[in-house]
Order: sequence, then structure tokens, then C-alpha cells
Amino acid sequence: RLLQILERRQKNHPLLVGEPGVGKTAIVGALAMRIAAGDVPQNLARLSIHELEVGQLVAGAKLRGEIEERLRQVVAAIKGGDTILYISSIESLFGQGAAGSGVGELLKPMLTRGDVRLLATTTPEGVRKIQEKDGNLLRRFTMLTIDPPTPERAIEILRGIATRYEAHHKVQIGDPAIVAAVRLAKRYVQERSLPDNAIDLLDEAAARKRVEIDGLPAHMDDAIRRLSSLKAQRAGLQDDVDAMSVKTRERLDAEIKDLEPSVAEMRAKLDSRRGALAAHGALKDEYEKLTTQLEAARAEQNFAKLGELEHVQMPDVRRRLDAAEHAIAAAGLKDEGARVVTEESVAQVLGDWTGIPVAKMLEAESEKLLKMEERLSARVIGQSEAVRAVSKAVRRGRVGLRDPGKPIGSFLFLGPSGVGKTELAKALAEFLFDDEQSMTRLDMSEFMEKHMAQRLVGAPPGYVDSEEGGFLTEAVRRRPYSVLLFDEVEKAHADVFNLLLQVLDDGRLTDGRGRTADFSNTVVIMTSNIGSQRILETDLKLFESEEGREALRDVLREELKNFLRPEFLNRIDDVVIFRPLDKKDLRGIVDIQLRRLEKLLTDRELKLELTEAAKMMLVDIGYEPIFGARPLKRAILKSVQDPLAEEILAGGYKNGATVKVDVDGEGLKFSKD
Repeated sequence: RLLQILERRQKNHPLLVGEPGVGKTAIVGALAMRIAAGDVPQNLARLSIHELEVGQLVAGAKLRGEIEERLRQVVAAIKGGDTILYISSIESLFGQGAAGSGVGELLKPMLTRGDVRLLATTTPEGVRKIQEKDGNLLRRFTMLTIDPPTPERAIEILRGIATRYEAHHKVQIGDPAIVAAVRLAKRYVQERSLPDNAIDLLDEAAARKRVEIDGLPAHMDDAIRRLSSLKAQRAGLQDDVDAMSVKTRERLDAEIKDLEPSVAEMRAKLDSRRGALAAHGALKDEYEKLTTQLEAARAEQNFAKLGELEHVQMPDVRRRLDAAEHAIAAAGLKDEGARVVTEESVAQVLGDWTGIPVAKMLEAESEKLLKMEERLSARVIGQSEAVRAVSKAVRRGRVGLRDPGKPIGSFLFLGPSGVGKTELAKALAEFLFDDEQSMTRLDMSEFMEKHMAQRLVGAPPGYVDSEEGGFLTEAVRRRPYSVLLFDEVEKAHADVFNLLLQVLDDGRLTDGRGRTADFSNTVVIMTSNIGSQRILETDLKLFESEEGREALRDVLREELKNFLRPEFLNRIDDVVIFRPLDKKDLRGIVDIQLRRLEKLLTDRELKLELTEAAKMMLVDIGYEPIFGARPLKRAILKSVQDPLAEEILAGGYKNGATVKVDVDGEGLKFSKD
């Protein structure tokens, strides 16, 4: 089609329109190669392509009309010649303030008269910009839409260019890696187009493999860095004489003493490794040169040279090359199999890009996921059903047994205040990312108005703040593998539920700028206080049986229909009921809260010990079923933390002391050991 447009008598100015990365520049390069090879119609065979760099054209232009004058000179220089003027990202010519309109007025008569044959590329967004600046200019072009290649075609493209990357990185790229690069890029890097995203993924996977081969093994690098860090810390504490610094210095000295011998041994092996690799590389290059000379001598029938190469030089180099390979093996270097870029290599790079763990699970991670309920229940007390439902969804998503177009899991948490709904969301974020802050939390009470709901996806073009993007879509674009918490969802405006319907049904959301955010790797959690009174009035024994929980769930679903639309409820994976907490649950929460308090005291080297009676007194003080665990936290704050803070300020507890807390009459008694 491009050749057909160039052959036309009028409007023979192709405008290639496509998203970044679909291959517009590659098409222009392929056209130049076909013209050079004569593989074009006769009328086009004499043409040559000259690229106009917009950056150089506008550089230093200060006066109005200066850019137009430069462009006129360029056109005059090639006018009447067999030249195609190529402009990449032509929309950038129209972003130069007042000069943009002048450029359009200059180009229109030139294109109409045929003074110059123009080939340009742009994006759909660029077409919109040109349309706004000078819509009539687009009529002079013939637009050719370039769609992203299909995955099958993208695989063929990558197979064709893989040899270039093999030569550059000096690795082997397996075909499974090529297929994986296309498949994973299409699924997880949706903000960019094939084949560009797949090529970048494969390129970095090959670079990663090269670094692994030439660089330090991970354990060796960690040990060397750790030793350097310890020595730097030790130097910083050299002149400090306080007790804490002395103690820290002793600990650092002991760790340095243990680590130094192993690091010295590692460095010796590293030097041996690098020497062996350098010798092997030099000999391999020499052998390849001799092979080239051998072919040339054979072609020239230079039998004297041929005999010397075959029987003297090449056997000698081959012998030394074999010895170098033995030295590499003795140094414990990787074999050739480790030089192959595999599907796993590509998955690891994608994990670095997006934070999505698509690589094969290590045994340690598999064990961690199998014990997920145990880990979460240690932090979220008394809500085993909720923990079980969330754990099952995460495991399904991690092994791929779910609908890839929807979120990993979507849950509606129902229960009274303070029973652990938000805490479970935080615990899940900490379990998945080792950081409970890796969670996007939205308080739906802030989105009760229609105009506030628009903030989730951002204002449409033309409105104030339209360039900032949406709060929700930008958060997911930055962290595609995350936990999304919509707190008190029943308070949200109806437009928020319309957006959530798209998220739950299609796993995607389009922001005000037309960009798509992928929610297929998120866990969507919504909390609500709907039905809280009914849950509080329910006998706790009812929660112990599946039949009882299901009966309560049916009753609550009917109540939910008064607040939420049926089509919204039907798209939620599970409605999870959080039962009220009893004193036994609060007793477990006391231990969790006290462990957190002990961590705060570590800087002062203070230890905290509470007797069982003291802990039960805190439970009695903080037991209010309507408010869950929050009164317990306040009880610990007032009965333990406040008196402790006052005593520390008064100098009652020195570093290294143990604070003991027991019951004394109707209150708590503090003593030190």
C-alpha cells in the first residue's frame, strides 16, 4: 500500500499513523532498502529518501518566521529532484507555538503543487494535534494506518532479528524465549505496542544473561557488598564511646571477622575466572580469524597458506583454546547451556519491569503460598473464613488458574467496625510485597459527589487538570501488581460503581486521556458496614458452621440489594463476613499490639514483660463488641504506653532495663528488673 501511495499522481504523500512501537520507522527503513535493491516499481527506482530532523530545524529559532524560512530553504534544495523528504513525528512541527500555523500554510501549497514528495509518521494523538492546528493540511496526505502486528507475526519479526542480539550480547536466544517475550509483552506491557515492547523485553533478557555470565554470582556480590557496608559502619563508629556504639562496634567486628575469609576466597576465584574468560575470548577470536583466512586461501587456491593454516596454526590455537576451556571449567564457570536466554530469563526481566511475579515459582515461594492462611491469621485474629477466601484467590492467580482478563480476586468485606477488614488488606499487601504500604487505599467518603468520582480516572481533554491522569488509573499503572482497598464503598457516588463494574468485568479502565490501565493483576477489596448491626446480633456459634455462615450471607445479600445494584453484586467473587470479636480474640490481639510496642522500645534497649493477669485486664478494659479491637488499642495506649512514656522521661528506666507490668488492685503496676 505504501508503494501504491507513492506511485499516485496526486496526494502521493503517505502519512503513516500508528501507536509508538508498531514499526513505522522500520517500514520507512524497509522502503529505503527496497529502493536501494531496485525492488520497487520503475517510477520509484530512481528515488532517494532524505530525513529531515525536526530538532535541528527548530534549534535556535528565536524570531517569528525563522522556522518557515529554514523549511523553505530545505524544500528549495530538493525541489524537482528525485527525493522523498521523510519527517518522523511530523506533529512536533506544530508544537512550536505561533510557528505551527505558519508551517502548515507553507506546506499546503508545496504539497498541492508537488514541489516535494513527503513521507511522514505520526501517532493518533499526533493526528488530533495536527487537526486542531490545521485540519486542511491532513487533506494533502494519504493516511496509512499501521496496526500492531499479531502475536504470530511479532514472533516472526523477533526470530528474524534475534541473530543481531545474539551477536551483540554473545549469548544464544532460544525460541521459547522469543515466544515468551511476545506473549508476556502483549499481556503485561499493554501501554506499549508490539513488537517494540517484546523486542525491548528480549534485549534486556539477553543483557541480563550477559551480566550473569561476566559478572559476579548473586551470593558473591551480596557478600562483598555486605562486607563493604560493615566496614563503612565500623569506620563511622570508630570514635564513639557511648555504650550503644561500643556494643554495635563489637557486633560489627564479629561479623567482619566471620565474613572476611570467605570474601577473600571469593575474590581469588573471581580473578581466576576473569583471567580464564579473557584468555578464552582472545583465543576464540583468533581461531575465528584463522577460519576466515582458511576460507580465503581455499578460494584463492593458495595451497601453501592453506597447508600452514590447516596443519600448523589452527591446531596450535585449537589446542590452546581447549586448555582455556578446561581452565574455565576448573574455575567453576557456567557451561554453554547457561548462555542460553530462556523463557525464565524473559519472565524475570518482566518481573523487574512491572513487579508482577510471572517467573516460575521457587520452592520457597510455593511453600510460602501454601502456608498463606497461617501467615495471615497470625496478624488477623478470629477471621479464618476471610483469610481462607483471600488466600485461595491469590493461589489461583499465582498459578494461572483464573480468568486472565479479570482481577486476581474481588471481595466485599462486611462486618462491624474494628474487626479486621482493613487489617486483612494491609496484611495481604505485606504478604505479597513485604510492605503493607504497597496498597492503594481510597476512602469512598471522599467520592460521594459526582465531580469527585471523575478524579478516579482523570478529567477528560479540555478540562482543568486533564493532563494529570486519574488517581486510581495512575496508581495501577505505576504498580500493576497491587492491592486496591475501597473503604466504606457504600458511601461512593453511583458513577464510582459504574467504573468499578468495568474493573470487575473487564479488568481494565480507560482514563481521561484515553490510556488503558490493566487491573488483571490486582486484588480488589471493598469494605462496608452494611449489615453490621445484624452481624453483631448474631450468635457467635452460628459462624462456626458453613450452614450458619451461608444463611447469614443470604440475609445480608438481601440487605445489600437496598444499597448496591444486582449487576454489581454479581461481579464480586465473594462476599466475606467478618464476625464480631470475643475476649479470646482480643487476647491474641493484645500479644500482637505488645510485640509492636516492644519494637518501638528496641532503640532504648528496653524490654517489656506483662503478666497474664495484666493482659487479661487490658482485654476487660478494651472489650466493646460494637467497636471491635479499636477500644483495646486505646486501652493499651492509656494504660501502658502513657505511663511508660512518663517514666522514661523522668529517668526511671535506663537502657537495658526490663519493664514488668502486673495487676495491682484495679490498675496496672510497673516495676523494673
